[in-house]
Amino acid sequence: MIRARWICLCLFLCAGQLPAQISLVDAFPSLPAFSRPIECVSPGDGTDRLFVVEQRGKIWVFHPTAPSPQRRLFLDLSGMVSSTGSETGLLGLAFHPNYATNGQFFINYTSSSSGALKTYVARYTVSASNPDSALATSETVFLSQDQPYENHNGGKIAFGPDGYLYISFGDGGSGNDPQNNGQTLTTVLGKILRIDVNAATFPYNYSIPPSNPFAANSAGYRKEIYAYGVRNPWKFSFDAETGTLWAGDVGQGAREEVDTIVAGGNYGWRLMEGTICTPNVNPDCRDTAGTILPLWDYGRGAGDVSITGGYVYRGSAIPSLKGRYVYGDYASGRIWALALHGSQPPTNALLLDSPHTISSFAQDRDRELYVVAYGTGRLYRVTGPATDTGSLDLPRTFSLAGNFPNPFNPTTTIVYEVPVTSGVRLSVFDLLGKEVRVLVDSTVAPGRHEAVLDATGLASGMYLYTLRAGSFEQTRKMVLLR
Repeated sequence: MIRARWICLCLFLCAGQLPAQISLVDAFPSLPAFSRPIECVSPGDGTDRLFVVEQRGKIWVFHPTAPSPQRRLFLDLSGMVSSTGSETGLLGLAFHPNYATNGQFFINYTSSSSGALKTYVARYTVSASNPDSALATSETVFLSQDQPYENHNGGKIAFGPDGYLYISFGDGGSGNDPQNNGQTLTTVLGKILRIDVNAATFPYNYSIPPSNPFAANSAGYRKEIYAYGVRNPWKFSFDAETGTLWAGDVGQGAREEVDTIVAGGNYGWRLMEGTICTPNVNPDCRDTAGTILPLWDYGRGAGDVSITGGYVYRGSAIPSLKGRYVYGDYASGRIWALALHGSQPPTNALLLDSPHTISSFAQDRDRELYVVAYGTGRLYRVTGPATDTGSLDLPRTFSLAGNFPNPFNPTTTIVYEVPVTSGVRLSVFDLLGKEVRVLVDSTVAPGRHEAVLDATGLASGMYLYTLRAGSFEQTRKMVLLR
């Protein structure tokens, strides 16, 4: 059956094709499928090993360069972590920077063994006699947090280039952040945390890095907070070259966003959802001063509903991806590459439209990129041409894509591309030729752009929208259906 998103995708391709030859291949066909895999991690210990985390509590290890890789059970916590709920369970794994010598690693999981649902961040150690087996009895809990609902648990953990452990917490769940946790600094919910696991300050098993933004506060703010105002940051990563912290934050119902996280940053939730003020929560755009807008966000069209954060590509096999942030959407399976251009706006290229539910991306020891597919339970290697084909460069022509959704009520997103800095006017007309909305009337940088039409106040029926840029002009139709 042809999926609906292919219909929308073809509208994007009216001026060209997808970047050439970027594809996914089953990286390890000899391995059995994993069950609900949500993470794949390289230990950074000089070995080639990869560790795969299954949501219901198992961690597997294998050597990817072996002639026929065989997996071994590294740690089984299936009797301890949550076994229900689509967003609970074993959610994160991070190896200590000195894992090769101290054998320490950290996990993030949810459990209701104490009665209430809680998130735990804990340290474990590897067996001294078997490097492919962990000691299940070695747990030391570093953090615990009550979860008011089952969803929005975040769960990613990773060590930064500064040697500190970073931890993502969602807003606690439900809809519209009912407890306003994202903007409340006395809770860790809705935050990115940073702790020092190499020193302990009573009564904790960790200490607060002195450069944390609230480390010296006396107002009761959680000193672990590194950044706040996030909804459900599902995967973050550090650029191996620059150290920049990138995160994908899952939206409520309108926008999915990519952020670069800085110390003390307020990323807006629940006041903001992506680049818009949160519908039904903050329609009047109150109290948004000082919030940091996403580097990139996208609407919920073509089946896109849940961003999965990825990595800045620093491998060598695909030169055209160098320095680009590769990420995807869990539901649609689409994968993009986001490029920065100094002071110019970033540009975003659709790499491919995969059939997979993408729970995570992964890097091996050589920084080559993999996709973790939740549904098939397999790891797919991202492959592409060994020379830079230029296929991810800026658009070569002006183009106006079909809006999505279409029909719509009351909002729809219009996508257009410009190859050079241009004066752009994007307008909406009724069938009598009357201009009823002006969505864009400004100078626009090269790249792919989105404009959102809010048709509140307009009558049902067919409308036209026109893109004008220099001598270029293109018109398309859309239907407002109330």
